[in-house]
Amino acid sequence: MLALGFLLSFSNTTSAQEKAKPLNRILFVFDGSQSMFGRWESGMKIDIAKQLLNELLDSLKNVENLELALRAYGHQSPFISSTQRDCKDTRLEVPFGGGGVPAIKKALDKIQPKGTTPIAYSLEQSAKDFPPCGNCRNMIILITDGIEECDGDPCAISMALQAKGIVLKPFVIGIGLDLELIDRFKCIGSYFNAKNERSFKDILNVVISQALNPTSVQVNLLDINSNPTETDVNMTFYDAISGQMVYNIVHTMNHRGLPDTLGIDPLTTYRMKVHTVPSVTKDSIVLIPGIHNIIAIDAPQGDLILKVQGKHDYENLQAIVRKGGETNTLNLQKVSKKQRYLVGTYDLEIQTLPRMYVSGVNVAQSHTTTVEIPQPGMAHIMRNSKGVGDVFVKEGVNLNWIYSLDPNLTSESIPLQPGTYKVVFRPTGSKRAFYTIEQDFTIFSGKSQLVELK
Repeated sequence: MLALGFLLSFSNTTSAQEKAKPLNRILFVFDGSQSMFGRWESGMKIDIAKQLLNELLDSLKNVENLELALRAYGHQSPFISSTQRDCKDTRLEVPFGGGGVPAIKKALDKIQPKGTTPIAYSLEQSAKDFPPCGNCRNMIILITDGIEECDGDPCAISMALQAKGIVLKPFVIGIGLDLELIDRFKCIGSYFNAKNERSFKDILNVVISQALNPTSVQVNLLDINSNPTETDVNMTFYDAISGQMVYNIVHTMNHRGLPDTLGIDPLTTYRMKVHTVPSVTKDSIVLIPGIHNIIAIDAPQGDLILKVQGKHDYENLQAIVRKGGETNTLNLQKVSKKQRYLVGTYDLEIQTLPRMYVSGVNVAQSHTTTVEIPQPGMAHIMRNSKGVGDVFVKEGVNLNWIYSLDPNLTSESIPLQPGTYKVVFRPTGSKRAFYTIEQDFTIFSGKSQLVELK
């Protein structure tokens, strides 16, 4: 059986700009099952596969930063019947650092087809063949000419390995497979079908090229006119299968005013989160190895700033920002600090006394929206003794609480928005409700108001 799959695992990476080139490690998993004795064009499948793989190995002899290993399956125990077969017939023939190309060619020459096809079990065992490494790209090339014969589930094994971050999406190449069998391999990863000897040779070269050649990526953050003008925002790339964070990159324009080129490993599927406010995501990003890829995502933005009119006594005044019509807090924005948001409408809850609510604030592309906050006045509330009390804003006949007086103080200065207020107070030493004191007062912008509770 002859199939070619390609799996990758690598250490956690926090930047797409590699500080040091990773070591590429390729494990060939070679099918030595009984079906490899079958005829295929000019000869037996086993002989053709060995010949073409040997040619490929010769081309890799002088490639820098590359290590090779070989695992085989179906080559130790003879196939007797569907009920008498060795479904654990797989072995690491040449480990990494065990002799490289010459050792692999020698081991290949000794393989004679015998048994069954435990693809799932071989993939599972292959995950153990890579010694620990802090900066490695681990790839598996699996060669087979048919399907799983041991009731294993190669798709489930592949997904499990990807979810654990051990390997990334496989590449699968089948030799002379019936068309109806192809779908069984697509769930493992990207599938290539070798219809003849020439196409098998070409596909081997394509897979190696995809494994070793650099891939570049450009992320276009599109404005409202679909132009890639947005920038200076962090982007996080996650492995879409394992969920692991792989890259964190601050989007940058290069010296030509274009989105900077990134070096991102192509052998996985990504979910990208762009940390605009609110954030935007793009799922199922598949890169084409060996070329320049462009990822485009809508991220039109404008600015919002909140300003208090005139001089004021607010300290660290903030506003709760929500998307228009929604209840979740999107941001807590400081007054006088400009903040960038996605184009759209927002609702504000400004933490003045009393709270100020502004709905339907429009943020437009490349425009700064300014929200003006009325200048507050200052209420100086004086009392002869300590006690409990509250300040209410008067809205018609209704009183709405806005502030509780400090029971340990006899005077407080409180910045309040222009309006009419009532303070209600009772001294701590008074044990009868009769001694409750109340007083109305009015606040004007930029003015101080003395409120004496006697």
